[in-house]
Amino acid sequence: MATTKRDYYELLGVDRNASDDEIKKAYRKLAVQFHPDKNPGDHEAEEKFKEITEAYEVLNDSSKRERYDQFGHQAFAPGAGGGGGQGGFGGIDLEEALRTFMGTSGSGGGGSVFDDFFGGGGGRQSGADMATGGADLRFDLEVEFEEAAFGSERTVTLPINDTCEECQGAGAAKGSQRETCLQCKGSGMIVSSSGFFQMRQSCSVCGGTGQVVRNQCGICGGSGRIKTRKTLTLKIPAGVETGSRLRLAGKGEGGVRGGPSGDLYVVIHAKEHELFERHDEDVYCVIFIPFHLSALGGEVEVPTIHGMAKLKIPPGSESGSTFRLKGKGLSSLHGGRPGDQHVQVQAETPKKLNSKQKAALRAFSDSLSGSNHPKQERLQKVASKFYEHKASMDKKKRS
Repeated sequence: MATTKRDYYELLGVDRNASDDEIKKAYRKLAVQFHPDKNPGDHEAEEKFKEITEAYEVLNDSSKRERYDQFGHQAFAPGAGGGGGQGGFGGIDLEEALRTFMGTSGSGGGGSVFDDFFGGGGGRQSGADMATGGADLRFDLEVEFEEAAFGSERTVTLPINDTCEECQGAGAAKGSQRETCLQCKGSGMIVSSSGFFQMRQSCSVCGGTGQVVRNQCGICGGSGRIKTRKTLTLKIPAGVETGSRLRLAGKGEGGVRGGPSGDLYVVIHAKEHELFERHDEDVYCVIFIPFHLSALGGEVEVPTIHGMAKLKIPPGSESGSTFRLKGKGLSSLHGGRPGDQHVQVQAETPKKLNSKQKAALRAFSDSLSGSNHPKQERLQKVASKFYEHKASMDKKKRS
């Protein structure tokens, strides 16, 4: 029974009108929660991680998102949109259908009907004569905040199916060659007829390749590939963030029969930091200052990702005020000016005071006039007005 895919917006917990930043922030949070490294052995978390990553890769791409909004999951199904899948005809291989109908199958030596129409000759190339490229691979890499900010090098070891060096992907022992399969005569397909109809299926002897290896390579057993572990050095550029993808050309699965290797895509997952919070190239942090500095103003040193920096606090700054340090954020992955650092100040109340300090504070408090606390005065006025109105209503009810 087929399973129904959940809505991508629902998976990320965002509205269908969500901005790119909202989608990115939602994915970051979920990716950290369900990453396999944080949930070892948890199959459900691993599946959830795959689902939200698939959703993000669609919704983070404007063209893919537009197609998804219009057609839903069907936008990426085989044959969707009249251009994908088997020739764009709803999963039907039109060439194969015409060949079977007209009796021009590969076993009869005839060429493709498409070759006849468009000037092709010499018959259809069999699978045995065609080099097979290796599959692209994906690797999820978790990096520290500092690595994402400034770039780094990481060495990773991956399990991989690589091209056999002994036979160079041919599958045959040195000095021997692959031979034409006698069962299918090199076509890779077996055709059986029943009256008007013909049925074609892959040859069980050669597995659809059209060739067999009589003297197999002793290293790969004739497959052309071997399972191995490959160690790679990854250069992580400064400015990457969760969801960034690095492409390593030719570092994916090995090809066979001279086919090229696939590519390796490394998907970055940046860890959160205890002090700094990132929003694109801007960095945010919270610092605590003495309450008297909030009132009197002054200069403080604040941490930035580039080192300590001086920040001027204006007199009368309230707790929660935010100040900007221009150019103290992250470098942009795509060039351009760096981001800024935003510093929020919180006034810290002293917890332990001696008798002399308490007396000084009381004297200071007694010397303050009401005009020094306009927000408190306004709150009291609003509260008084509320109680007057309530009293008037109560009086009307009694009468």
